[in-house]
Amino acid sequence: MTPQHGHGHGHRHSRWAKLRHLVTPHSHDSADRVDTALETSRQGMRTLAWSFAALFVTAVAQLAVVLVSGSVALLGDTIHNFADALTAVPLGVAFLLGRRAATRRYTYGLGRAEDLAGVVVVLIIAGSAVVAGWQAVDRLFHPQTVDHLWVVAAAGVIGFLGNEIVARYRIVVGRRIGSAALVADGVHARTDGFTSLAVVLGAGGVALGFPLADPIIGLGITVAILFVLRDAAREVFRRLMDAVDPATIDLAERTASEVPNVLAAGQVRMRWIGHTLRAELAVTVDADLTVEQAHRIAHDVEHRLVHAVPRLAAATVHTEPAVRAGDAHQTLAHHR
Repeated sequence: MTPQHGHGHGHRHSRWAKLRHLVTPHSHDSADRVDTALETSRQGMRTLAWSFAALFVTAVAQLAVVLVSGSVALLGDTIHNFADALTAVPLGVAFLLGRRAATRRYTYGLGRAEDLAGVVVVLIIAGSAVVAGWQAVDRLFHPQTVDHLWVVAAAGVIGFLGNEIVARYRIVVGRRIGSAALVADGVHARTDGFTSLAVVLGAGGVALGFPLADPIIGLGITVAILFVLRDAAREVFRRLMDAVDPATIDLAERTASEVPNVLAAGQVRMRWIGHTLRAELAVTVDADLTVEQAHRIAHDVEHRLVHAVPRLAAATVHTEPAVRAGDAHQTLAHHR
């Protein structure tokens, strides 16, 4: 088959090939889409590399202050920032795997490795919550003096700035390439920025003569991490269960039904594979159409969908003949 444009192929088939193509799913994959997938993976990798570097430097700077001051609130924030930096590792592996071409065994490629990376991210967040909470509780029962309070407060501000920069970067790129995992990681980083500001409050409380402010703020940071954990786990669960925004399904149905010579569209199913969508649906066409005409309509539907639905990489379109009035009458008489 020879390609005619970015989303289709020619119609130089034998009659048997045309008939077979009419009764089997109709889909169009192209080199353009492969190139796009590779480019989005490259953007994701660059984002992960820079955000990893920023968070790692931030966490190291905070750790140095922890060793000097003994602040458990800052320790909890530092642990979480190290955990955030580490989340770039499974996501980076997933983006690399997603670049691999489909094979006879993995016919859709390895894009869903990104979903497994999401599970690892959730486990890392859970681990950071456990460590931070344990340190805060231990400090409540075994109080210690916090020194260099102004340095602790400065480290909290550094943590906020580092997380906010990373959050903005991840969210912008994640939305651009359609990576839910990257967007979720960006939102996570933004939440961490506000927990870093809580360290400043803890230092202020200690300075005002309330030494338990430090471990209490540490517990508050742990609770914030747990909220982030809940949201991240919910997002990962939805992706693993192939959840798609219902508005996207409505858009696909509406777009398909507006294609000329399509009488009805329905049975739309979609799923995420990495940060791109795959769809399948059925369209009803006139029963008197030729095989080639029905094929062309299916091609037009797929073409319109790829351009109208964000992040849609391919669509499998089934064409179904409309029931004629006479056929419907005969069927009804037969059932009687």
